[in-house]
Amino acid sequence: MLGKIALEEAFELPEFEEVWKDRWGRMFPDEVEKRSKQMVDITNERLDYARRFGVGYQILSHTAPGVQDVSDPVEAQELAVRANDYIAETIKGYKDKLGAFAALSMHDPKEAAEELRRCVEVHGFKGALVNHTQRCGPNGKDEIFYDQPEWDAFWDVCEELDVPFYLHPRIPTGTVFEKQFKDRAFLVGPTLGFAHGVSLAVGGLIVNGVFDRHPKLQLIIGHLGEKLPFDFYRIHHWSEDGPKKPFKKTIYEYFSQNIWLTTTGQHSTPLLNFVVNMIGADRIMFSIDYPYETFEDACPWFDDTPLAIADRAKIGRENAKKLFKLPRYQDCESIITK
Repeated sequence: MLGKIALEEAFELPEFEEVWKDRWGRMFPDEVEKRSKQMVDITNERLDYARRFGVGYQILSHTAPGVQDVSDPVEAQELAVRANDYIAETIKGYKDKLGAFAALSMHDPKEAAEELRRCVEVHGFKGALVNHTQRCGPNGKDEIFYDQPEWDAFWDVCEELDVPFYLHPRIPTGTVFEKQFKDRAFLVGPTLGFAHGVSLAVGGLIVNGVFDRHPKLQLIIGHLGEKLPFDFYRIHHWSEDGPKKPFKKTIYEYFSQNIWLTTTGQHSTPLLNFVVNMIGADRIMFSIDYPYETFEDACPWFDDTPLAIADRAKIGRENAKKLFKLPRYQDCESIITK
């Protein structure tokens, strides 16, 4: 399929390439040099892969843990601004192939909202991608979630700007790591920790009424829903038939009205079919998770997965075109034959 859109696609600032190797190299012991070069490349190998594998447009974002790993509010804001200005300048000549999500310091709701506004109105960014908690406090051992009433000032601006918010995982740190993952280190990251963290953060947004107070807010989560769709029945059962719930709608309604999923890193046909059955093709979008995952794995899998032509079009590009209000880009109207 030509003209696919990918939107959980990471980059790192060149000055942090060695830091990235130290942090993530254990995941790619035989390819650390290759992956680190891919992480800082924006317009060369990345666009060559896109051409070869039928990806017409990519939305790039500063890689995890990024700004959310910086516990000092001033340093976090400085890094967010620097990352945003860097990627805006780098993709300036590639508007028909590349877009960007804003990186945000999430220490202060109003400051985060102001930076999001600047990125959308000045740079033309497509929304924000933020990791599920912000490291904070003495020695960086605490975390900020974004589901408390003081964060309404931020969600107000997301609604006003009419741009989506991608809630991305980050590696647990501080007391969470020490109490839950220190003795189970293999489960940190994509094996379990990412899904665990994002599911808790999304659940907090639901149960603490963020979507009730901001009904137009659009949230994106990756990896086919971070395992949440597999718990829909149980969440619904205990929400509707158990103690009085503190939120207004059902879990199914939030996922049909406010929450989108991407296929990042879940190149599994049975899983995709399950999620399509649970929430429908209208709320799912293709993505890769490059360079943690590869074009070679994600694109042929999606292109060859048995899907109705209409569903392939929706998931591959049409849902994203509509959500992000994309103008014309490479192969955006190519004919889909299977």
